[in-house]
Amino acid sequence: MPMKQGLLAAAHMGAEAVEIDARLGLKPSEVVGTALRQIRKLLEDLNLRVASVRYATRRGYECEEELERRIAGTKEALRMAYDLGANVVVNHCGSIPDSKDDPAYEVLRSVLTDLGTYSQKTGAFLACETGSETLDKLTDFVESLPEGSVGITLNPGNLLVNGYDLAALQRAARHVMLVHAKDGVRDRSRGRGTEVELGRGMAEFPEIAAILEEQRFAGYFVVERDNARFPVQDIAMSVQFLKNI
Repeated sequence: MPMKQGLLAAAHMGAEAVEIDARLGLKPSEVVGTALRQIRKLLEDLNLRVASVRYATRRGYECEEELERRIAGTKEALRMAYDLGANVVVNHCGSIPDSKDDPAYEVLRSVLTDLGTYSQKTGAFLACETGSETLDKLTDFVESLPEGSVGITLNPGNLLVNGYDLAALQRAARHVMLVHAKDGVRDRSRGRGTEVELGRGMAEFPEIAAILEEQRFAGYFVVERDNARFPVQDIAMSVQFLKNI
C-alpha cells in the first residue's frame, strides 16, 4: 500500500506502531524539514509511533564491495530512525565467518564497532536480524563487540525456516531490541522450513514474550509476513493474536 493508506490500515487494526522501510519506502534523504514534520503529524493524528526502521542491504557488512556506501546508508537510516522517534534499525548483518582468523570476520567486527560508536552519538542502534546463522552464533558475535555496539532483532520464523531453533533465547534475550513476529514450521527431511500464519507454527510466542520480559524487554513485536495470500487480513489477525498474549 502507499504509505498513508498503510498507516491508516495499521491504525484501524489496532497496531500501536509501524516499521518504516528506508530502502523501498521513505528514503532518509527525503525525511527532513517540512517532510519530517508532516510524517510526524500524520503518525500523531493516527496515534501511531515508529517501532523501527528497516534498512535491508543486498550484501552484508563483511563484504567489502561498495562497503562504504552501505555504511553511509546505514548511518542515514539510524539518523532517520531517531528523528522519527525510534531507536532501532533492522538489517541482516551479513555472513559471520566460522573462524576469527578469516579476514571477513575482522571486517564485519570493525564495521559494526564503528556503527556502534555512531549509534551512541545518534541514539538509534542497529539490531542484526536472526536467521542467517544459529542464534548462539549471532549472540557470540554480538558479545564479541564493545558493549552497546549493536543489538539483535529476533525473528523466530526466519530461524525456523532456515532449520534453526530458539534454544539459545535465554542467553540472547538481553541483546534483543525488537521482535519480528513471524512464525514457521521446520521440515527435518528438507533441512528447511515454511512460513505459516502467526500462532500456527513452532514459535511459542507466549514463552518468547515471557523470556524477554524477564530481561525487561521494552521493544515492539512487529508483524512480518512474506507469503500471505490475504496480507491485510492475516496481519490484522496477527495483531490481535499478539494483543491477546
